[in-house]
Amino acid sequence: MTRLKSLDLLALGFMTFALFLGAGNIIFPPSAGMAAGDNVWLAALGFLLTGVGLPLLTVVALARVGGGMDSLTAPLGRKAGTVFAVAVYLAIGPLFATPRTAVVSFEMGVAPFAGNEPLALALYTLVYFAAVLFLSLNPGQLVDRIGKFITPVLLAALLVLGGAALLAPAGEIGQSNADYQAMPLVQGFLQGYLTMDTLGALVFGIVIATAIRGHGVSDGRLVTRYSVIAGLIAAAGLSLVYLALFYLGATSQGIAGDAQNGVQILTAYVQYTFGTPGSLLLAVVITLACLTTAVGLLTACGEYFSELLPVSYRKVVLAFGLFSLLVANQGLSQLISVSVPVLVGLYPLAIVLVGLSLLSRFWCSAPRVFIPVMLVTLLFGLADAFNAAGFQALVPQFLSHLPLAAQGLGWVVPVGVTLLLAAVADRLCGAAQAEAC
Repeated sequence: MTRLKSLDLLALGFMTFALFLGAGNIIFPPSAGMAAGDNVWLAALGFLLTGVGLPLLTVVALARVGGGMDSLTAPLGRKAGTVFAVAVYLAIGPLFATPRTAVVSFEMGVAPFAGNEPLALALYTLVYFAAVLFLSLNPGQLVDRIGKFITPVLLAALLVLGGAALLAPAGEIGQSNADYQAMPLVQGFLQGYLTMDTLGALVFGIVIATAIRGHGVSDGRLVTRYSVIAGLIAAAGLSLVYLALFYLGATSQGIAGDAQNGVQILTAYVQYTFGTPGSLLLAVVITLACLTTAVGLLTACGEYFSELLPVSYRKVVLAFGLFSLLVANQGLSQLISVSVPVLVGLYPLAIVLVGLSLLSRFWCSAPRVFIPVMLVTLLFGLADAFNAAGFQALVPQFLSHLPLAAQGLGWVVPVGVTLLLAAVADRLCGAAQAEAC
């Protein structure tokens, strides 16, 4: 029986960390930290719940069912599960997340030196996606290429940046804005959505399992065990990065008080602390972080759609890579404006799906619980998505009066009530009557 050595297991954890650490993971914590001000640690806790806790639980849930989303969505039925999986893969793949990695890395790492011009973006994305395709076309070698070579460089750069943020802050912790004065924990929780890590974890499960099997591990229990360990290593690393970046943002109001996003905050801080060498360091961090995430996303999409459709893995990766290249050249603002409503609609579904899966041993018949709860989640997720997209007229007014609706969490109470009712009905029917109920 083949087992991973300690060094290989550590490299697997580093690979998992690098897959998750992308554009959103670096640009959103500083902006949330600056907005949170003296409530920074409560906001950071909320962010860790969605930015670290939920992705880790998702990796665990996927490891328990074998690493594939099809097993996770099996209680919903084949058609419903496939529709959900396709929506997630497209959202974190060629439509939003993968192109965003290219645009963010360009704007933070290249634009300060080459200018933010369409031609410069086009040339950069050509080189960027050529590197992404090269790394993605042999998924079995991801641990060696990312875990053992790219990630150590990324970690070293992050240690310098994070250490400077903690040991040489730009100033004192500032004041919190209005949104973070009342409910900083909830605001941080919602900011964690923007990392897209829970959706990413749904598809990274198969990437992690493939990487483990690529090292000759065939025993299912070992694959599960190694996947969970890799998730824990990644969660620890992400938590440290997020806390450092939250503190960086909270202490940078004096030098970047007018910043509109995390890109500007980070740029201002590294320029203030390190000067031009700092800008070069930031370029390295962002480019490597975005590159590794893009590789993971493209690999996951290739694995999934090559099994779903009669198309080879290589053709799927090439097609999605070229499509992502085209989308990336539309610009970051357009990408973000379109992606937010989609994330608001998909995230509740992902959260509830993972939660129901982790509690599967409590259900007599999983479909009896999964189907009604996920249906209610879908309805309220769509309502939140319409609100986020500016189509409030399409949403019934009474939904705005639900608890936490103003914070974008109006789905929580209805879904909780539905879960309670479904669980009671499931127990009343019993396992022996699963087919009849």
